[in-house]
Amino acid sequence: MVKYFSNDIDIKTTWDQVVSAFWQSSHVLTEDVVFREVTADRRLLSRRLLTKTNRMPRWAEFLFPSNLSRSVYIVEDSVVDLFTKSLTTYTWNLNHATLMKVEERCVFRESNEQPALTLLRREAWISSGVYGFSRPIQEFGLSRFKSNQVKSMKGLEYALSNLHGEAALHQPSVRNTVKAAAEKAKTLASAGAPQKQPQQYV
Repeated sequence: MVKYFSNDIDIKTTWDQVVSAFWQSSHVLTEDVVFREVTADRRLLSRRLLTKTNRMPRWAEFLFPSNLSRSVYIVEDSVVDLFTKSLTTYTWNLNHATLMKVEERCVFRESNEQPALTLLRREAWISSGVYGFSRPIQEFGLSRFKSNQVKSMKGLEYALSNLHGEAALHQPSVRNTVKAAAEKAKTLASAGAPQKQPQQYV
């Protein structure tokens, strides 16, 4: 059985600014770009490996080494589509997946009625492979997910506030970011043999 959660949030900022703030958000401990490519139809595809702090419940800490029980490794696939004005992300945890697996899908989309508004649709699927305890573990996971969601939004709001400051004059637009990524992809492609593209889940 899987616990499902979804909600919709209206972000009172333009989509361009939300996407720029998304890439500048500092709510992770480490970030490694595994793959990045700009497609022929000008979509930016990315896969990142992230490390976040995510303390486990006390009753589960004895199952894992102390250096692992307080951090979680996450894969994030994302697609930025300039034509539809949408950013779609899909994330899932690599470690502790038997105890609890959390999959999250977020879609940031420009509002058709109010271009100065960005619509966020967030969905999560929480499951556990621990026989006999999956339900309470899923309930704990849902509670933790909601708490992390609040922190994530605060991090995005903080990044947005920085964009609205004096530094905003020097920040690249989404289009410039995509263009720079395209040039980088061409450079990497010419420097070595082509690499197999990992499967995208969004």
